[in-house]
Amino acid sequence: MTASPSMPIMQVEDLHMAFKRPRSAFDRLARKPMQIVHALNGVSFTVARGETLGIVGESGCGKSTLARCLVRLYEPMAGRIRYDGLDVLKLQGSARREYNRRVQMVFQDPYGSLNPRMTVRQMLAEAISFHRLREGAAVTARINELLDLVRLPPDAAERYPHEFSGGQRQRIGIARALAVEPDCLIADELVSALDVSVQAQIINLLLELQQKLHLTVLFIAHDLRLIRHISHRVAVMYLGSIVELADTETLFNAPSHPYTEALLKAAPELDPARRSVIDAVRGELPSPLALPTGCPFHPRCAYAMDRCRIERPLLRTRGDNHIAACHLQDTALVPGVALEPSNDGSAQGLTADSRRRFNA
Repeated sequence: MTASPSMPIMQVEDLHMAFKRPRSAFDRLARKPMQIVHALNGVSFTVARGETLGIVGESGCGKSTLARCLVRLYEPMAGRIRYDGLDVLKLQGSARREYNRRVQMVFQDPYGSLNPRMTVRQMLAEAISFHRLREGAAVTARINELLDLVRLPPDAAERYPHEFSGGQRQRIGIARALAVEPDCLIADELVSALDVSVQAQIINLLLELQQKLHLTVLFIAHDLRLIRHISHRVAVMYLGSIVELADTETLFNAPSHPYTEALLKAAPELDPARRSVIDAVRGELPSPLALPTGCPFHPRCAYAMDRCRIERPLLRTRGDNHIAACHLQDTALVPGVALEPSNDGSAQGLTADSRRRFNA
């Protein structure tokens, strides 16, 4: 998708979130210190009105935590969220309810996110009535309109969640989010629990609804094919930080961070001739209980330098609407420096092919 130029409607600045890990009785007896899970570590980005920002990364990188912070299911420990000029984390009372109406979330699990004791009509009516958007017969008319929007029959209103398939339940979740007439929709792994054929239907529905209702969408997923299909821009997360953000085609065709390049290499190929038996990235994701010093990706990076182990790289501009956090950008700009990975897998720099891509 091509980018939709507009003023930012959402601005996230240096967002931090951590959780205390419960201690066992043995830990308390041994007087072991409380362990802290560092879920978000300085996340910053903007979202333009009407665009779709895709957020991608491995499981455990902080994508869902970020989504829950944006809708204030979690209260961030530090940082700022601004929405349409408002400081979201300072909103109280009616102002906070209005923000919650304008920014809605559709959850990953279509089986656990719906109340099993309420009919579809009751769920939708509750959302409409709470925000006082309709009264009397207008509520029923709005429910019928919502069911039509998500392509469910009118008689679905009288049924309970267990009577629907997974794809239908996700449509109900979308209808519930749309019931309060939001500006922004946050889709957290919207289709990961669904069959592939159903995934396509839900994604196409989301695209149609975005065009029809002029929605801003944050689409969180780990499937690169979906991200590329639906997003104007893509943010790549690693260990609670954004390591690269760019227009979709720029990021897929000319990544500027080794982790992004590794994700693209790890994506499955349909053509057997293009499949590789070489690991795209070595090692396991480090524990968020003990983050690596310097660049968080350096223990797994084939190009890590001494600087990477000491100094954390900052997001820097690589071109129009393209930023990345990598020291290799600085090194690649030094004239006459030809960098190659070392034999032991720890890196001294870029291969000739990768160097061309990083200098693009």
